[in-house]
Amino acid sequence: MSELLLLILYCALLGSIVGFLAGLLGIGGGLIIVPVLSAILLHFEVLPPEQVVVAAIATSLASILFTSTSSAIAHHKNGNVPWEIAPWIMTGVGLGALISGFMAALLPEQIVRLVFAVCVLLIALKMFYSSTKTDTATTRKMPNKGLLTLFTTITGGLSAMIGIGGGALLVPLLTYFSIDMKKAIGCASACGIVIALFGSIGYISSGSAHFSLADGFAGFVYLPALLGIVCTSWFTAPLGAKATAHLPVPLIKKIFAGLLLAIAVNMYFG
Repeated sequence: MSELLLLILYCALLGSIVGFLAGLLGIGGGLIIVPVLSAILLHFEVLPPEQVVVAAIATSLASILFTSTSSAIAHHKNGNVPWEIAPWIMTGVGLGALISGFMAALLPEQIVRLVFAVCVLLIALKMFYSSTKTDTATTRKMPNKGLLTLFTTITGGLSAMIGIGGGALLVPLLTYFSIDMKKAIGCASACGIVIALFGSIGYISSGSAHFSLADGFAGFVYLPALLGIVCTSWFTAPLGAKATAHLPVPLIKKIFAGLLLAIAVNMYFG
């Protein structure tokens, strides 16, 4: 078996896992794709070590375009996408992702890795804390549309910088403003499409001077890995979305927090 085919098979297995988790948690899968794909690219010596994380982030974003679309369709069918606020959130995350896609490639690999680990760790702690609290009558008013767009521009920028679909940041933000957990996950899935699209444009444009299509790259996006991830994640994402409708919210939060904590530790020390 050729090394390229084996790499695609590894990525297909990765895609089957992240697709299910994308549907279940609305995270797009990038939180898992980035560290695991980084390890795969290093193992197969696809590119220089100092460029591995950026390529993994770019490929993650490109795959999330497909995974989030599949997940968002399933959540929409279940009535879990709050379309009354989604367009404003999408505007913000798209703008932030586009800017970040151009800027992140200029940052040192260790800085990107550190930003990834710190952001994910803070999210995990916040989510775990909220999962241990019983729901009370505390209700926080959603900010006005302009402020909401500003918040989500920052969210989209950070998400694209670390190669995630945005759910890890958007879900805690929306639940903080008293949006139902399942609707927050559905909204995050829809917004993941926008983050992935605009972030990928940035990474493809900024990486075109470093890699060529003949080598299997579209900018920083490694196409064989993208093929492997997408060919399975598209089909497993709806399964995760269906599971969301049957699992209790506190359990979803604990799964979410535990997953993030493990990934943050692995990314920083790995």
